[in-house]
Amino acid sequence: MNAVTTIDRPVDTSRLRGFVTALADLIACTRDEQALLESGRTLLARLIARDDWLPPEYARPDPDPDRYQQYLLHCDSRERFSIVSFVWGPGQSTPIHDHGVWGLVGVLRGSEQVERFHRLPGGGLVAQGTDILREGEVDAVSPRIGDIHRVSNGRADAPSVSIHVYGANIGAVERATFAADGAPKSFISGYANRVIPNLWDRSRNA
Repeated sequence: MNAVTTIDRPVDTSRLRGFVTALADLIACTRDEQALLESGRTLLARLIARDDWLPPEYARPDPDPDRYQQYLLHCDSRERFSIVSFVWGPGQSTPIHDHGVWGLVGVLRGSEQVERFHRLPGGGLVAQGTDILREGEVDAVSPRIGDIHRVSNGRADAPSVSIHVYGANIGAVERATFAADGAPKSFISGYANRVIPNLWDRSRNA
């Protein structure tokens, strides 16, 4: 289990900066999705192994019980990837949705319940099981390996936080939510924040 920091304590974002750099190097070196997901999973697991780097303003749940928060932490300048913190208050969940791109999900605090679905050629949805992701665990999605799920806070009495990495600027990608019968509805998620962490001010460590 992670060593959890005090939420209001100042944090050192150099671990996130190192992750951004390593991920950019990885993406520049391979176009093979399977290799990228495997190596990216290792990088993300290393990042979330310690809970001492996420600024508190990107770990706050929405007080509305029907709304989770999606904070952009970094977007590659060529939009090859984005890094997002998802914050779930008790009882909060997504609708059933897809992504359209590869993604990695690592749980930093708490746990997440993941319900997986497969969409039939005729449009119906088939449930494929439910998993619980716990602190330090990493999951992968893509249209190739399975891309449709619903995610909920795995804790009934406290927020959970996960770090997501996607192969695009995910807040600007047109995707779909799905009704129980598989009927799609287009959406673009956007982000909850207008300001992202400053990872590049090395003067703070000088």
